[in-house]
This record gives sequence, structure tokens and C-alpha cells, in this order.
Amino acid sequence: MIVQNVGVDGTTDFSFTVHRGEMKKALAVLDEVKNEIGARDVRGDDKIAKVSVVGVGMRTHAGVASKMFKALAAENINLQMISTSEIKISVVVDDKYMELAVRTLHQVFELEKAPASA
Repeated sequence: MIVQNVGVDGTTDFSFTVHRGEMKKALAVLDEVKNEIGARDVRGDDKIAKVSVVGVGMRTHAGVASKMFKALAAENINLQMISTSEIKISVVVDDKYMELAVRTLHQVFELEKAPASA
């Protein structure tokens, strides 16, 4: 996941996720090049989790993002980052809410039900 934000002072923030096991290496590489790229600061957070809803059915079913966001909000789960595509919605949450987020989405999208037979 990569998210770019432009601040009011004209600076640009890039936030991205890497596997937790690669975080130290990623931070070391960024520290090496931060002066070359003009970065003011490099920070990491190993207390987050990425949760995604994925499926080609999202192309034809409106409201998936809304349903996802409402369900997580009802559980008071703060979304730190959001990234979307045609077939995937990913959010970054505090890792202490990862299991609750997954269970909530599993329930709201009725994933416990057996798929309808063709």
C-alpha cells in the first residue's frame, strides 16, 4: 500500500506498508537516502496491520467500501490509511484491532455462509 499526501506547507508525505519482517531493512535504506531525496524525517510503526476486502464482484456491487467503513466505524476501529482499486479495498488499523476488524468484516459480508451452488 502506498499513499501520498500533500501538506498545507507544500511538502509531500509518502506512507507505505512493508512486511513487518522487512521494516528495519526498509528504514535503514530510507535513512541512507533521505538526504538525497530531501526527506525531513523517516518514521516507522510496527504496531499496525493491513486488512483488505478483495474480489472481482466489487466491480458490479456498489457500496462495498461504504459497508466496510460503516462496519469498522461501528466497532470504533480507526482507519489510519485507505487504499482502493477496482477489486480491493485495504485499510491500515492499529494491530490490536486486527482480529476484531477481520471478524467484523467476515460477519458483515456473510463469509460464514456457504457459496450458492451454480
